[in-house]
Amino acid sequence: MTDERQRIVRVAGARRAKLTPVEGTTSEPHAREDPSAPPPAERGPNDERMLREVPPHY
Repeated sequence: MTDERQRIVRVAGARRAKLTPVEGTTSEPHAREDPSAPPPAERGPNDERMLREVPPHY
């Protein structure tokens, strides 16, 4: 085993443990690209309708 591995750290009073940070990483989430719609040239025949629809639980 090497020292580069993450370690589990127990946090008093918390339900979950934490992991130690890894060198070269940050705790900030990755920025996602806008997956809303492809360019018009790549759209299929049903894409417009599917993009307008919203699941019933919304």
